[in-house]
Amino acid sequence: MIRQPAKQRKILYINTVPLSYLAMSAAPPPPPLAAGLPAYAELYCLSNFSFLHGASHAEELVARAAQLDYAALALTDECSLAGVVRAHAEAKRAGLPLLIGASFQLRGADGQVALSLVALAQNRNGYGNLAELITIGRTRAAKGTYLLTPGDLAAPPPEYAHLQGLPDCLLILLPHYPAHQPGDVDRLHAQAAWMAATFPGRAWVGLNLLQRAFDEAHRVSVAEVASQHGLPVVAVGHVCMHVRSRKPLHDTLCAVRIGKPVGECGYALAQNAEQHLRPRLRLANLYPAAALAETVRIASLCQFSLDQLRYEYPDELVPPGHTPSSYLRQETYIGAHQRFVDGIPAKVQQQIEHELALMSRRNKVGTS
Repeated sequence: MIRQPAKQRKILYINTVPLSYLAMSAAPPPPPLAAGLPAYAELYCLSNFSFLHGASHAEELVARAAQLDYAALALTDECSLAGVVRAHAEAKRAGLPLLIGASFQLRGADGQVALSLVALAQNRNGYGNLAELITIGRTRAAKGTYLLTPGDLAAPPPEYAHLQGLPDCLLILLPHYPAHQPGDVDRLHAQAAWMAATFPGRAWVGLNLLQRAFDEAHRVSVAEVASQHGLPVVAVGHVCMHVRSRKPLHDTLCAVRIGKPVGECGYALAQNAEQHLRPRLRLANLYPAAALAETVRIASLCQFSLDQLRYEYPDELVPPGHTPSSYLRQETYIGAHQRFVDGIPAKVQQQIEHELALMSRRNKVGTS
């Protein structure tokens, strides 16, 4: 082989550079990769208030979601709103929209789980309905457990008729994984039909992909069933950790929950560490674009914030003919006369009037 002189080889190399390459080198740099990533809102997230399931504090989850530039985060502890106050405070600091919700396992007459779902409050009325449903479920069972059935939402007893269909809430069905065997598909059909009938126009089917063996078969089954029942598919992460490094703690919680050493838990442990808040690039490579877009649409439909809440004097304690303010004034002076039988001192009366005026100005009991 005859070698060319080094100088000649260099000239030949330069002469073979395409003009398009030279033009590209003068073009502006491409935009950052993040600019092309899909927006995403996590809608199924458990904190450590889901006892022995969540491995991260509510504040950690919110801070991490903000760091990943999520469009929103829903805190959905199981039959609980215990973590929402801490999450709300952190969300305000981070500037992240926070959705308030809860997850539930509804049990059939045989005591087995009939279906699982997530409920998200759209507004203040929805939040009240969600809180009342949680109260019903918790008061029916021993401490640390709850009991709700499909009938509590589809056909509740007369005293809870206002909770039928859980008004002003959005509902996401959480299919059992994997849903690819004929029996699994039949069960999913029944669940989807119930969701569509019970929450018309407010129901979705959740798609949870955690890099497991049957993800593709599960995705196909969910898509087909949802399509047949006219329900949109939405991506959900079933998040239990803010970062994947919490997996050892998550395994330990599982071991405590089932009463075995970690080494003997076997398939009870999560197969991997995917149940953390994942970067949007990873989500874009796993989920259909439409399922990711649906998360943001759902988030836009939920406008409730804990800032909308304030104390209100219970209406049922106010007798006819009174406003909350006038009734409070009456009862205050009755008590004052009982305390000061020889007459209310001027200084005390002045303080009473100051307190009543303050309560009225701050809308604690309404206006007289």
